[in-house]
Amino acid sequence: MVKSPKKSFHTGTVKKNIKIKATKEKVWRKISNIAGLPTWVVDVKKTVYLSKKKRDVGAVRLITFADGNKIEEHVVAWKDGAYFTYIATEGLPLRAYVATISIKSKSKNLVELTWQSYLNSKKMSEKQFLDFLAFMGSFYEASLENLKESLEK
Repeated sequence: MVKSPKKSFHTGTVKKNIKIKATKEKVWRKISNIAGLPTWVVDVKKTVYLSKKKRDVGAVRLITFADGNKIEEHVVAWKDGAYFTYIATEGLPLRAYVATISIKSKSKNLVELTWQSYLNSKKMSEKQFLDFLAFMGSFYEASLENLKESLEK
């Protein structure tokens, strides 16, 4: 009898940076439109607000991916022109997902954007979790490349 790998909870982080040749205001305008994900986030089919609030703490969005998966996210921290933090409340194989997207000026027309997250999994094998972390890393990278491309036009 083959013993299946032990399933347990895992914790990890994903962090990706990108430099974008654009003004801080232009980059912030794009990323702070939290329902504008289909224009740059990989495989997002649509994003709708579930809250009257469109920005700042308390804004809630529902993201629908090309594969039909839906993720609900709530903004829990916001500093205009600098960063926002959101949590996913459902739709991921996780008990906790907290992510922050932040920007800082490197010069007048160069911005560094950082997308980082903390994850705590539902019960799964270590390999499943490491595969999921790798998937999230490549998802962030591809999305950030799309963002850079759309802003540097």
